[in-house]
Amino acid sequence: METSHTFQAQLEAGGPSFMPTQIVVVPPLMVEALGGKSAKRVTGTVNGHAVRLGLLPLPGGGRYLMLNKDLCRAIGIQLGQHLTVSLTPDPDPDHVDPPEELAEALEAWPEAAATFAGQTGAMRRAMAQHVASAKQPETRARRAVELAERLALGRHPFRKL
Repeated sequence: METSHTFQAQLEAGGPSFMPTQIVVVPPLMVEALGGKSAKRVTGTVNGHAVRLGLLPLPGGGRYLMLNKDLCRAIGIQLGQHLTVSLTPDPDPDHVDPPEELAEALEAWPEAAATFAGQTGAMRRAMAQHVASAKQPETRARRAVELAERLALGRHPFRKL
């Protein structure tokens, strides 16, 4: 089991300019302890709440964690608040837990499941997020079926053609 690395940080506004969000800058010593530039994904806690996140590059060097508004709401944190962050390198960085609707669609369509399994971890996370982000159960189910159909036919999961 990897050693956990704990540090104090502040929740800041940041992220790519096209997608303003909340970030936590990871101190350089922590980045090195997590594996340096080769570290891409981490697991751990933010104020005791379990997280599994990407370790993203900052312009000019350094790394940060991006916390979306749903995660911040679940943890009960706001911009400017000080946090206790504990991280370890993700032992299975490509693992993705698909939402229930997507898991059912993939189980019903073995060709889609095989194509899904052959995608990169980032693409599988994007597909899972696309389904999970829908608010209505009907929309989640429709998205799952559409993705499964495209995958079963060997098409790109997000392109209609």
